[in-house]
Amino acid sequence: MAGVSIPFIRDFDPRYGSLAEVTPLIRRMVATNKSAFTAWGSGTYVVGRGAVAVIDPGPDDARHIDTLVASLGRSGERITHIVVTHTHIDHSPGARLLQARVAAPIVGCGPHARVGPNDEPVEEGGDFEHTPDTELHDGESLGGKGWTLTAVHTPGHTSNHLCYALAEERALFSGDHVMGWSTTVVSPPDGDMPHYIASLRKLLAREDAVLYPTHGAPINAPKTFITQLIAHRLEREAQILGCLADGLTTIDDIVKRLYADVSPALHPAAGRSVRAHLIGLIDQERVKSDGAAAYARHFSLRS
Repeated sequence: MAGVSIPFIRDFDPRYGSLAEVTPLIRRMVATNKSAFTAWGSGTYVVGRGAVAVIDPGPDDARHIDTLVASLGRSGERITHIVVTHTHIDHSPGARLLQARVAAPIVGCGPHARVGPNDEPVEEGGDFEHTPDTELHDGESLGGKGWTLTAVHTPGHTSNHLCYALAEERALFSGDHVMGWSTTVVSPPDGDMPHYIASLRKLLAREDAVLYPTHGAPINAPKTFITQLIAHRLEREAQILGCLADGLTTIDDIVKRLYADVSPALHPAAGRSVRAHLIGLIDQERVKSDGAAAYARHFSLRS
C-alpha cells in the first residue's frame, strides 16, 4: 500500500572479512549473518585508535570475532570496552566470545526482558544470557583517548535499547532503533510502539550529523529520515484505524490489506508491528478488543 515515502538507503558494500575505515575515529566489520531481518549482516563498529571500544560484536560467530581480534592485533590496538546496544541474537552474543579473547568489560544495555504484561513470554530472538559488567543508563558515558560515547535510552524495539552518541563527530550509533535500509520491527510484549515513536521524537530533538545503524549504511540526513519514519508510523496507525472502521477485526486480515505488496514470508513480522500499534491504541482508549490484546483477538473501534 502506497503511503509516506521513506528515503531508504539500499546501496551498501559490507566488505566481509575486513575492518573498513568509516572515519578517522570509526571502523566497521560486517558479520556474514545476512538475512531478511539483518540485511547484509550485523555491523560491528570500532571506535577510537589504540585503546578502542567495540560496539555490537554481533552474533555467536567465532570467525567474525577472530577476524576482528586479529585485525586489531596487527596494529597493536587494545579493546577497552565491549559495548552493546540491545539484546537480540544478532547483536549481543558476540560480546561474550570477544570478552573471552580480550578480557574487556561488557558495558551498555541491561539483560533482556523475559516476560511482558500478564507474564506473556517475550518474542523469539532474545539473548537471555547477556549480563553486562556495567549497565549504562540514559546520559551516562564512557571514553578513551580522543573519544567519548554517551548512552541514549531509546526503548521501543526492545525495552533495553540504547543508542550511543560519539561527541567528537556528532555521530550516533543507532543500533536497530533507526536503520537506513528498512523500518524497525516492534514486537510486543517487550517491543512497544508508543515508546518507539517517543524515542524517535527524542532523537529528532538531537543535533546528530550522522547515524550509524548496526545494519546497513550510514544515514547522513538524520532529521529528514527520522521525520519520515515518524510520519510512516502515524500513517500506519491511521490505516489500522481505517481497517477497523471497514470491519476488519483481526490482525491477519489487517496485515493482508496493509502489506499486500510485501512478501508473505514477512507478514508475521508485520503482524507483530500491527499488534504493537493496536496495543497502543487500546491504551489511548481509541480501540477495544474482546480480551487482552493477544494476536488472535478481535479488535474494533471504541464508539
